[in-house]
Amino acid sequence: MSDEAWYDDLELKLMGAIRCARLVIPHMKANGSGRIINITHPGGKQPGAGSCPTSVSRAAGIALTKALSKELLPHKILVNTVCLTSIKSAQGERAWKAAGSPGTLAEYWEARGAEHPLGRLGEPREVGNLVAFLVSECASFITGTAINIDGGLSAVV
Repeated sequence: MSDEAWYDDLELKLMGAIRCARLVIPHMKANGSGRIINITHPGGKQPGAGSCPTSVSRAAGIALTKALSKELLPHKILVNTVCLTSIKSAQGERAWKAAGSPGTLAEYWEARGAEHPLGRLGEPREVGNLVAFLVSECASFITGTAINIDGGLSAVV
């Protein structure tokens, strides 16, 4: 991998999260509390072959989450990461189009889901439900975690 590929990946995935946090933290401190939810991937916990640089940038995102959760505790700002994969998304739709896959997008999702332990892919609303929980008062004692939402696909907790 070239330096440029590494920089591009870190710029997008790690620096994007850092810049977003940098923008909201002063407002959250002034408000006396807040929630930051980063989005990463289980590959940040269990890198696979051929996953550089993305698994490294996602591992850095998980570490950022843990570090910020410790630093922001005095301000009642909770920081967590949602590690997602196997979710129907625009990224998956782009992959379907780029591959020139036969059939409809629904058929593509169904075929990909058939290979999954649960026999289906996750729905975007399922990710939304997890994020809504994490920002709610129901999750007021959860910080510094990296929660997989992958239908049991990854081998790590």
